[in-house]
Amino acid sequence: MMKWLLILLALPLCTAAQNPVAPGCDILIINGKIIDGTGNGWYYGNIAIKNDKIIIIGRDINPTANKTIDAKGLIVAPGFIDVHTHLEGDEAKDPKATSFILDGVTTCVTGNCGSSNVDIKKYLHWIDSLKLSINVATLIGHNDVRKAVMGRANRDATPDEMKKMEALVDKAMKDGAVGMSTGLIYIPGTYTKTPEIVDLAKIVSKYNGVYASHMRDEGDSVTQAIDEAITIGREAKLPVEISHFKLSGQHNWGRSKETVPMIEAARREGIDVTIDQYPYTASSTSISTLIPDDILADGQDSIKARLQRPDVKKYVISSMLARLKKRKLKHFGYAVVANFSPDTSYNGKSIEQINLMKGRKHKSKEEALTVIDIMMAGGASAVFHGMSDEDVKRIMQYPFNMFASDASIRVWNAGMPHPRGYGTNARVLGKYVREEKVISLEEAIRRMTSLPAQKFQLADRGLLKEGMAADIVIFDEKEVKDMATFEKPHAYSKGFHYVIVNGVLTVDNEMHTGARAGKALYK
Repeated sequence: MMKWLLILLALPLCTAAQNPVAPGCDILIINGKIIDGTGNGWYYGNIAIKNDKIIIIGRDINPTANKTIDAKGLIVAPGFIDVHTHLEGDEAKDPKATSFILDGVTTCVTGNCGSSNVDIKKYLHWIDSLKLSINVATLIGHNDVRKAVMGRANRDATPDEMKKMEALVDKAMKDGAVGMSTGLIYIPGTYTKTPEIVDLAKIVSKYNGVYASHMRDEGDSVTQAIDEAITIGREAKLPVEISHFKLSGQHNWGRSKETVPMIEAARREGIDVTIDQYPYTASSTSISTLIPDDILADGQDSIKARLQRPDVKKYVISSMLARLKKRKLKHFGYAVVANFSPDTSYNGKSIEQINLMKGRKHKSKEEALTVIDIMMAGGASAVFHGMSDEDVKRIMQYPFNMFASDASIRVWNAGMPHPRGYGTNARVLGKYVREEKVISLEEAIRRMTSLPAQKFQLADRGLLKEGMAADIVIFDEKEVKDMATFEKPHAYSKGFHYVIVNGVLTVDNEMHTGARAGKALYK
C-alpha cells in the first residue's frame, strides 16, 4: 500500500487522464502547431509547464495556469541549441544574451576553436552566479590548455608538459566539460602535431566527451584536414564534431561534392562524426590568419619585433601575395575589418578600402603592408567573403549537420561584426526553409534541437516531451526573418514571439522580458 501511495504522490500536478483542470501549472501553451524536435511532422496540441519542466503535452488538456499563451497560427518548438559559440569575455556585457534569445537560442555550447577557460569548474560556477538568459555548456579548449603549460611556443611538448596538459584536460572533464575543442588554424594549435591531440582526446574519451575541431585548413588542404579530424576520432575512440564546415576561396567552390562524402564514408565506417555550419558565404576570424603561422609565435611583442625586420616583412608580403594569387584575386577586398580598437573608422571597411584611406597606391603589395600595420597595432577581427552559396546549400542538405552562429553575445552597435551573431537561425528558417526550400521546417528544427542535444549529451534538452526541460520557442513560420546584414549587422531577428528558458518566459510578444533563468549545463 505504501509503495502505491508513493507512486501517486510522485505524479505531476496536471495530468490529462486524472484531472485536466488541476491548478498549479505556471505556463500553458495552447493551439500551437507543435514540432517536437524529432523530425516528425507538426501536430496541434497544448503544453503545460510547471517549474522548469514540461509536465504534460496533449490535444485536449486545459489546466489552469498563471500564464496562458495562445499560439494559434504559430510553431511551438524546443529551444534552439547553438553548438558553436564563443561567449568567453562577453557574458557580463549583456547577461540577457539578447542577440541569441531573439534568434530562438536557449542553450549555447562555448569553448570552441581551442579557446576556453581552463578552470571549467570555476567558469561554470561563475555562469550560475551571473545568471544569463541562456543555458551554457562548455568544451575545454586545447589552445588554452597548451598556453597554460607551454605558452605560444612553436615546438612539440615534452613528456612532462604532456602530463600537465593531460591533467588539465582530465580535471576539466571531471568538472563538467562536454568535450575538448581544437583550433588548428590558431596559435599555438597550429604548432601541434596529431599525436598530441590524439593523446589528449583519449582523456576526453574516458568521460564519453566530444572532440570538436576547427580543422587545420578549410580551403586548399581541406580533405587532409578532414582526414586528420576523423583519424583523431578513430584512434581516440570518441565522437567528432567538425566545426563550421565549409569551403574557403573561390578556387575551392564546388568541393563540397568531395568533402560531404568523406563524412558519409566515416559514418559508414562506424565513426560518430557530425558537422555544423553557419548559413552565410562569409567567415569571420582574426586578421592574423592572413599572416604566416611562424610569425605569430610567442606573443604580441615578438610578433611586432619580427614584423619590424625588413627580411621578415618581405617574407610576409610574399606569402600574402601568393595566397591572393591562389584565390585568383587582385586585391584584399574580400577581407573586411569588423573591429579595430585603435581606429574604429576602419570598422566595416575592406583592407582594399583602408589601404586607399591611408593614401597608398591601389596595389596588393601596399594592401599587404596595411595588414602588417594593423598587426603591428595589435590586430583586428575581420569578416572574410569567399564561399559559394551552392556549397552552403549542399552542406545544409546533409542530415547530420547542425546550425551554429560561431558568435559571441553581441553588444549592440559595437563594431561591424558578422551578422550571424544576430540571425543564424532566423536565416535558416526564413531564407533556406521558407523561401528556397532547401530543407523542410521539421528537419531544420531537428538540426537545431535534438541532434545537438544528442551530440553533446544534453540529456533533458532538445525535445518537446513530458519531463524535459521547458526550453521552448514559439515563432511565426511565415514571418521569421534575419534582419542583420553585413552592411548593418546590429539588428535582431523577427518572428520569434515567445521564448521560454527553464520554464521562465524570457521573450513575450517579441520583447525580452529581462528574465535571466539560464544555468550552467554539466556533462
